Amino acid sequence: MFVTHLSLTNFRNFLHLELDLSPGMLVFQGGNAQGKTNLLEALYLLATARSHRAGTDRELVNWEAAKDEFPFARLWAEVRKTSGIVKVEMGLQGQTTLPQKEVAEDNQLYVNKRIRVNGVPRRAMDLVGQMLVVMFSSPDIDLVGGAPALRRRYLDIALSQMDPLYLRSLQSYNRIILQRNHLLRLIREGRAKSNQLAFWDEELVKTGSYIIVQRQHTVAALAELAALTHDRLTGSQEALEVFYVGSIHQQVAESSLEDVQLQAVAAAFQDELQASQAREIERGMTLVGPHRDDLRLLANGIDMGIYASRGQQRTIALSMKLAEASLMQARTGDQPILLLDDVLSELDAERCYHLLESVTSYQQVLITTTLEPDSLEPLTQATRFKVQQGTVERL
Repeated sequence: MFVTHLSLTNFRNFLHLELDLSPGMLVFQGGNAQGKTNLLEALYLLATARSHRAGTDRELVNWEAAKDEFPFARLWAEVRKTSGIVKVEMGLQGQTTLPQKEVAEDNQLYVNKRIRVNGVPRRAMDLVGQMLVVMFSSPDIDLVGGAPALRRRYLDIALSQMDPLYLRSLQSYNRIILQRNHLLRLIREGRAKSNQLAFWDEELVKTGSYIIVQRQHTVAALAELAALTHDRLTGSQEALEVFYVGSIHQQVAESSLEDVQLQAVAAAFQDELQASQAREIERGMTLVGPHRDDLRLLANGIDMGIYASRGQQRTIALSMKLAEASLMQARTGDQPILLLDDVLSELDAERCYHLLESVTSYQQVLITTTLEPDSLEPLTQATRFKVQQGTVERL
């Protein structure tokens, strides 16, 4: 899988960009704040329907365009897959006013998102999986030492691109959690009865069990792939282990039948909800389920969530991302597009070399860097671009 054409209008640093892209390794070199990360962000947004760093959609519209009477941004890409060509498009239409009851700030831009796939209007969830990407950027080192929510997000984004049912289950689960937490608070305040939880418990178990089973299968596969990649990146100096840590004390059943596995997890989930009901009512929140789960990362038996150096965090995060890419190809039959944002800046020369050697087999790899490509041997044969003040020039 690779992108053949990318078009951006009024997106971040780019007022207008038309870019033809080839397969292989593509290096985008330039100084800081020139638009390199924005370029990768556009592809990530078209693949996942969300930015990897923006808090709101209004941040995606170029500041100059946001001043227009009808502010908008448009992203469009043509992608070649094994099944054929797919065209994905996203429009961000802004407005500076809302109904009076919703106005919070003067001149604030509010954005409506519109999506098309092959010219047909689609929902955001229908966009996910059309173009597969795996992105690494500097904040991803927090995958190792950061909050558990970051590791859950890593799993959720990967699985959502590979499994549409997982994405639908995750969205349903998050809605159920909101409803159930609201009911728990009402029960605590004496405005509802505890027997009203039965319905929401059933819904929670049904959607949550699928999420848990898929995560456990995926982490088991990622652990093997990440261990191999990490061994290469560290020159066999560190052995990486990855474990899924669940709030439901039930591993996937040994049976190869998914229905049996789901039943085992569902039964354990239901038992945990019953056992924790009094505590949940007291706190007004759901305390067990996949929204409370985590990953544990060990190198040479040492917990990297506690003891990893910054260099180790970066290398482990890279190993996890490359494992994700390998798994994505195995499950979908398409290689994802790799997006590596300033990945080389904090790696020593040996790890840079091993990393670049690891990604040469992918159909398309986009790398941003402030370094001159000639300073790194594996990049000398890459297609090179210069990014400067929101313009991109092929060298």
